[in-house]
Amino acid sequence: MKNIGEILNLSALKYPSKLSIIFGQKRMTFLELNMFTDRLSQGLKELGIKKGDRVALLLNNSPHFIICYFAIVKLGAIVVPINHMFKFEETNYILSNSQASTLITSFAYLDMVLKIKEKSRFLKNILSTSKEKEGISSIYEWAYDPSKQFIPENVDRNDVAAILYTSGTTGHPKGAMLTHGNLISNVLSSKEAIKATNRDRTICILPLFHSFAATVCMLLPFYVGGAVVVMKSARPFKKTIRAIRRNKVTIFVGIPSLYNILNEVKLSKLLKPFIIRLLLPVRLCISGAAALPIPTWEKFQKRFGISLLEGYGLTEASPVVSLNPFRGINKGGSVGPPLKGVKVKIINSKDEELAIGQVGEILVKGSNVMQGYFNYIETTQETIKDGWLHTGDLGRKDQDGYVYIVGRKKDMVNVRGLNVYPREIEDLLYQHPKIKEATVIGIPDYYKGEVPKGFVVLKEGVSATQREIILYLKEELANYKIPRYIEFRQSLPKNTTGKILKRVLIEEEHSKLVSNN
Repeated sequence: MKNIGEILNLSALKYPSKLSIIFGQKRMTFLELNMFTDRLSQGLKELGIKKGDRVALLLNNSPHFIICYFAIVKLGAIVVPINHMFKFEETNYILSNSQASTLITSFAYLDMVLKIKEKSRFLKNILSTSKEKEGISSIYEWAYDPSKQFIPENVDRNDVAAILYTSGTTGHPKGAMLTHGNLISNVLSSKEAIKATNRDRTICILPLFHSFAATVCMLLPFYVGGAVVVMKSARPFKKTIRAIRRNKVTIFVGIPSLYNILNEVKLSKLLKPFIIRLLLPVRLCISGAAALPIPTWEKFQKRFGISLLEGYGLTEASPVVSLNPFRGINKGGSVGPPLKGVKVKIINSKDEELAIGQVGEILVKGSNVMQGYFNYIETTQETIKDGWLHTGDLGRKDQDGYVYIVGRKKDMVNVRGLNVYPREIEDLLYQHPKIKEATVIGIPDYYKGEVPKGFVVLKEGVSATQREIILYLKEELANYKIPRYIEFRQSLPKNTTGKILKRVLIEEEHSKLVSNN
């Protein structure tokens, strides 16, 4: 397979009448999906879009997102998905940095993008997913125009298919250039890990602009000829559960916060795990995008009787690096062994590979590793050395090759020269019966250089004190690892994938320090 556009071409040939997309009451077969994308590709071609041009998508989860995505890549153009929750400045930055010439969006975002277009040097075309209105061209007519006949472009595995912007811990996000080969490689490896087949139906509740959802909830199901049940969001959960049952979903892909919520949903005493298993057709659940606390993993599997597989990845790796296998040992607290064709090693500050059990930076090598960051040559050279992607994540491997994430390299707290890994403290906090969510950062200390500080969200209807939490931690941790402070909050800042934004908390602490001085 040369490019990801062929994923649809081949599935349309093998399974023309099989459902590809389920969206509410709407249904679309593989033949229809492939036909609509071909027609839209031709429409974009007639507009003047050519191979290598960047075309941005600012859309919610919908069949339109999928049709546009494949139409762009079939043309050899590069798709640039944008977080639909972004405001003016964030959207403007990505459009400017990617030098996108065309943006496809919905009427919900038109006012904002028209203002961006007025000042943009690069943005020439704005297209709408609805019928033409107010002088804005629509993709609607092209996708449904039978006169448009698309002749496939010569798109190679080494051509860039997508530029996905990473959230970044500091400064502006950077665009990871993922080739067709990167994405195909990751799809094949992920398929092997979860044993996906054309009988599977995957529910997509995560945002498709994110690399996790794009690969695991869209490209992978279409590759095997399976259907995708597209949801605008996971909430309300009753609607999601109904969609799972009605559409016989077999694969559920989520993030830790979703599994935390499902663990707290009140169930009838009659709904024992084996009865739930009969009611729900789900054969496996996957967790990614953020660390999955062990108590969450244990409680979910006990409560629902369904395998919950934690994985690890990053946008720069297309994104999946490792995953607990569906048929094999599923280790709690681990993100599983590397996928087939992916290598992982752990190194120290001298770039020396470490022995089993030792903590160091995680490096990744494989055909899933990005081509580089768009317009960031020096940063690319710093990040990819000798083919190894320096992730900035800290971890270790066990004797079976399973990977364990300890935290971010920049998150590590140095207490009088001793390394403290926030993940270790966070795992213990999540095991406390009163704690719903928790995170730990390092804050400056006059005598120790740095000390840990914990932020905690309590479960509804309970109370706790700082002393109570610290005494609890002291039973399990060395004294130098104990947080100096515990701050209770109603909620913690998160990004769109549910990952807790430590940098926001760090910035808040820095502001306090500055104001106190």
